[in-house]
Amino acid sequence: MCFVELFIIDIQSGGKRDEDLILPINSSLSVTLHQDQLKTTTTVACSRNFQQDRIWLNGKEEDINNPRLQSCLQEIRRFSRKRRNTGDSTSDASSVSHKVHICSVNNFPTAAGLASSASGYACLVYTLSQLFGVESEQLSAVARQGSGSACRSLYGGFVQWKLGTQLDGKDSLAEQVESESYWPELRVLILVVSAEQKSVGSTSGMHTSVETSQLLKYRADVVVPSRMEEMIRVIRERDFPAFGELTMKDSNQFHAICLDTYPPIFYLNNMSHRIISLVHRYNQYYGETRVAYTFDAGPNAVIYTLQDHLPEFVQVVRHFFPPEVNGEEFVKGLTVCSADLSEELKRDINMEPTPKGIRYIISTKHIHLSSSCSVLSMEGCYRPCLSHYIYITLYPIFSVGSNALQK
Repeated sequence: MCFVELFIIDIQSGGKRDEDLILPINSSLSVTLHQDQLKTTTTVACSRNFQQDRIWLNGKEEDINNPRLQSCLQEIRRFSRKRRNTGDSTSDASSVSHKVHICSVNNFPTAAGLASSASGYACLVYTLSQLFGVESEQLSAVARQGSGSACRSLYGGFVQWKLGTQLDGKDSLAEQVESESYWPELRVLILVVSAEQKSVGSTSGMHTSVETSQLLKYRADVVVPSRMEEMIRVIRERDFPAFGELTMKDSNQFHAICLDTYPPIFYLNNMSHRIISLVHRYNQYYGETRVAYTFDAGPNAVIYTLQDHLPEFVQVVRHFFPPEVNGEEFVKGLTVCSADLSEELKRDINMEPTPKGIRYIISTKHIHLSSSCSVLSMEGCYRPCLSHYIYITLYPIFSVGSNALQK
């Protein structure tokens, strides 16, 4: 089994130049988050007694014949057979022909613009590689064929997905820019506006944008190359104001492309727009960028800030989006200290409160390795993940720590 963490994009990937190989039209960069708050847990079992490959997602059996899922399974098995043919494998040679049962569970909203497919495919590919003895160097390309962004989720910290130039996509891989221990003061808030599945999926949306948006081509050719260099520089310099400004500009441009798509795509909603306004008014009050937002393909906001500013901004969110619940039910994840708001700050922000506009907040940061929890029963079927165990059975169920591909 494997835990893989959610990532949040700072420089967005705007679409694909090759739908079959899942090759992007521009490079992108993301941050992988703490797995105690946001993770996918995947368990894979294989047995000669299994009659067919099967998969469960969040407790519901899904179609194993999904083309991207099949692509990942076939590639991992191909690499495994290749290693065995050269004698370079220690795993059981017969297991490649056995059927597998896969169970994957997210502890965050699925298909709601929070990169659930990327974490899911990354977790799946890494766990299969442990089962079938496939080398880690090959996993980025395999994970990309499930979900392009999955190649980034294999790493912790700050990760870039390189555009690449080769037609076969062999150089379009993920690379860690800085490790998960870098910039420890950086904090992340997920403002969950909606847990509903989005009406336009990321894959279909990007396909339509590539076909119809003129702004997308300009972004890929002109904006992203220099922005990637600048983003990597400000991360390495730990320059939060510059990091925040770049992140917000890139998020805004991504959603401008969605509007430039025909027919237009609307991932943001009224609450998303109010959060954007709140962030800018808060920064304007202090005369510097203290918090920054980014939105992927959904209405839920991801907020970056530094530890020193976290308590006050959480209280700002509470004030302008009064919750239906209090305490830990509203702010989940890492503990956030309380803070007092000045009347001057509330007056200068000058927004009408929107009760229950935000369902809850997830407080998190960079990743942290945690223990294993199998979500397949001893018989290889789905069971709720209630306790932390490693199973040793007559067939392999692999339980491994996350982030095997460290620098």
